[in-house]
Amino acid sequence: MPILLGFTLLAWWVLADNYLSLVEGVVLLALFFGFIGYLIFLSKSKKDGETDLLLAETESEIPDNLPTKNAIFWVVAGLIMLPLSSHFLVDSAVIIAQHFGISELVIGLTIIAIGTSLPELAASVASVLKGEDDMAIGNIIGSNIFNILAVLGIGAVINPSVIDPSAASRDIFVMIAATIMLLVMAMSFAQRKRQINRIEGAILLSAFIGYQFVLFA
Repeated sequence: MPILLGFTLLAWWVLADNYLSLVEGVVLLALFFGFIGYLIFLSKSKKDGETDLLLAETESEIPDNLPTKNAIFWVVAGLIMLPLSSHFLVDSAVIIAQHFGISELVIGLTIIAIGTSLPELAASVASVLKGEDDMAIGNIIGSNIFNILAVLGIGAVINPSVIDPSAASRDIFVMIAATIMLLVMAMSFAQRKRQINRIEGAILLSAFIGYQFVLFA
C-alpha cells in the first residue's frame, strides 16, 4: 500500500501540467515492468520454510473435486466473459450519457470507471466470500497500480495529449485521499489486527457515492 501511495503521488506529478507526454509514458511503463520484476524478486527470495508454508496453505484451499482441465477452462472463460460483458456495458452507458450531454471526463470518472472495474469488483467479492482476503486486497492494489503505470503509460506512448484541467486540480486529489484512507484503515494503527471493518467499508462506499454526486452536481 505505501508503494501504491507513492505511485498515486507520481500520477499527481505527471498530470500537474495538464499534459501527458511520451517521455512520461515511457517512464511509467518502465516503472511498471520494474515493479513486476520487484515482485518476482521478492517471491524468489523467500526462504524455503516460508515457501513451504505458503504452498501448504495454498494446497489446503484447493478443492479436491475440481479437475485441473476444468479449472483452466473456467479461468479462460472468466477472463473472456468479464471484459466482454464490461465492454458492452461501457459502450451502452457511454451512448446514453452522451445523449444527455454529459462531459467525457465525467463519463470516464463514472460510467467507464465503474464498468471497467466490474471485473475487479466481481473478483474481490468472490475472494472475500471464499475467505481469500489477501487475494481481494491484492486485486485492488494491483489494479490501481496497473491503471496508474500501465494504462496511463500505454495511453501516453500511443497518443501524448492534453489532460482536462479538472483531472489534475480536483479528481487526482480525491484519488490521493482515497488511497490514504485505504492505507490508514488497513494498517489499523489503533488495533493489533490489521483489517478493514464494516464501518470503514461503509465510509469508503459512502465517500464514493458522495463523489458521484459532486461530479453530477
